[in-house]
Amino acid sequence: MTSADPAPRLALKESLHLERAHHDRCRAALAAMVDGAQEQVVVGEDVSASGADAEVLGYRLRSRAKEMRELPEGPLFFGKLEFDAGEHAGQAYHLGRLRITEHPAAPPLVVDWRAPVSRAFYQASAHDPQGVAVRRRFGWAAGSQGDSADLTGLEDERLSKGESGPSAIVAREIERPRVGPMRDIAATIQPEQDDLVRGDLALSVCVQGAPGTGKTAVGLHRAAYLLYTHPQRMRRGGLLVLGPNRTFLSYISQVLPALGESGVRQATLQDEIARHPVTADDTPRTAVLKHDPRMAEVLRRALYARVSTAEVNPLEIKEGSYSWRVGAGELARIVADVRQEEPPYGVGRERVRGRVVRSVQLQAERRAGPQNGAWVQRISRSRVMGAFLDAVWPKVRPEEVVAGLLSGSAELAAAADGILDAEEQRDLLWAKPPRSWKSARWSAADLVLLDEVAGLVEHPEGYGHLVVDEAQDLSPMQCRAIARRARFGSVTVLGDLAQGTTPWAARSWHTVLRHLGKPDAAVVPLTVGFRVPRAVVELANRLLGQLDVDVPEARSLRRDGELSIRPTSLDALPGAVVEAVRESLAHEGSVGVVAADADVTRVRQALDAAGIAAAGPDEPGARVSVVPAGAVKGLEYDHVVAVEPAAIAEEGAGGRGLHRLYVVLTRAVSRLAVVHGRPLPF
Repeated sequence: MTSADPAPRLALKESLHLERAHHDRCRAALAAMVDGAQEQVVVGEDVSASGADAEVLGYRLRSRAKEMRELPEGPLFFGKLEFDAGEHAGQAYHLGRLRITEHPAAPPLVVDWRAPVSRAFYQASAHDPQGVAVRRRFGWAAGSQGDSADLTGLEDERLSKGESGPSAIVAREIERPRVGPMRDIAATIQPEQDDLVRGDLALSVCVQGAPGTGKTAVGLHRAAYLLYTHPQRMRRGGLLVLGPNRTFLSYISQVLPALGESGVRQATLQDEIARHPVTADDTPRTAVLKHDPRMAEVLRRALYARVSTAEVNPLEIKEGSYSWRVGAGELARIVADVRQEEPPYGVGRERVRGRVVRSVQLQAERRAGPQNGAWVQRISRSRVMGAFLDAVWPKVRPEEVVAGLLSGSAELAAAADGILDAEEQRDLLWAKPPRSWKSARWSAADLVLLDEVAGLVEHPEGYGHLVVDEAQDLSPMQCRAIARRARFGSVTVLGDLAQGTTPWAARSWHTVLRHLGKPDAAVVPLTVGFRVPRAVVELANRLLGQLDVDVPEARSLRRDGELSIRPTSLDALPGAVVEAVRESLAHEGSVGVVAADADVTRVRQALDAAGIAAAGPDEPGARVSVVPAGAVKGLEYDHVVAVEPAAIAEEGAGGRGLHRLYVVLTRAVSRLAVVHGRPLPF
């Protein structure tokens, strides 16, 4: 049967009966798997092994048992493949979010959507069946917790017979109201999305995704795919998901657990690099300067200015009645050689120590024969050696370097000579320098500078793979911070240049990728939208020509949805907003009321006065949310009421107001109401 040619009612009823029975069997098998995982923990605690081995084994077993217990409730499969050709000929497989089996050696009752055989579910077509005779999709009641009775329908595409067409089940799933956190898209992944999800681990990729194309979902499903396909490498290297803010992270937090992957670190870049809490603010001009890539060279100069051979005295180490001596010229040469090699600052200090100790050791061996390790350690850690190192290559904290640079005009002038002009240097200096770095108050941009210096002192531990969302808003210095954590790993970069709203937002992905240390990463556009209705996309496309970015226009497959432009007077604006919200509440789904940051309080007061309860953006399950335009990126609502677009456009920093408005207009999944008392900017 197909969506265009339904099976006879009796055959459909029988098929549903059989599939519900299979789901009951899967539910029982999953319960046994959960119990078995807990039993393995108990058995593992009694395993005969070394303490370290037992600890590692116990941790893995406990983690697995915890993951199994915390699996979200829901349907256990969403699709089925029946093969009549190829290596799987004669086989049928149900597809779900995780593998379910009654016994490890038995054929699976459900195949994980990430398994190689599952790819045909997303890629096969009537023109290229890939051995698939029938592709079946299952329709489940909205919000189902996995009760078999919630299986309400199914669609069959007989690909081997050339029968295929648009899926009503997929359309309903995509258009289902957005209430609560972001959902996974395992059941609805499109072929072009699947290509990105299953890309090789070694390859870095940048997804230029127009609004509603599912780029965030693609990145998260790629993370889940890599964790499944390369479990050992991912366990060793780790995987990090970076989002723009904690509201966004809260919104996406349930996607990976729903796909069976818990324990993945999801953080903002500020969380990742924070050495201190943010307790200070920069002026916009100063913040832009601190995010400028020229600061990397200024900081490097400031750090290595502490290395000196100007006044190197001969080194003399006494041992009993004898003294070992290294001349000033040799010491200066050792320091200069190490400096020229450009190792991390901390490594350089130890490299100098090692070479000086080796010089002393050669002298000792010529006089008294080979020396043991204890002798080498004693010379290496002697007071004389420590004093010499502190003079020529002193230990340093990143805070000392940055605070010294931002506090002292002379130090900044020396480090920034030929890089920053005098006015820029004045803008960088703290108005009231602290007594020492210990009492300094740090801004968000200062944390990026501290991380740059920390990376020069010692390379941070990296990750095997990083998923970086909303990457168009990253500054060059922020990109460098990410690059340090991806030196030996790959990245999935997600974003939309048209949605860049920071003063330093990129206008070219090649610039971003160069600063990320991945200049050869492929840039792949996603232009076909599944989330935002066509009328809304066409309205947003009218802004693209004013945004100074070279991105293709978005296209939407959604013919439903509603767009209304509602002019009113400035005095009547609050009432018009209330009316638009009430109309939205007459429909199913979430309502996002988005206004310029400065207008949020006034909008909330109008809703309160009208008796409409509204939450903030940090409560993704709320029916009505009032959201500042500056915090709405990455979020989506069934119904959006955009309040006074002109004010939103004026508020964007660095001439990025229209970009911010573009973001606001593309948050609606079903209906967009634009309420304005001033002329529209488009």
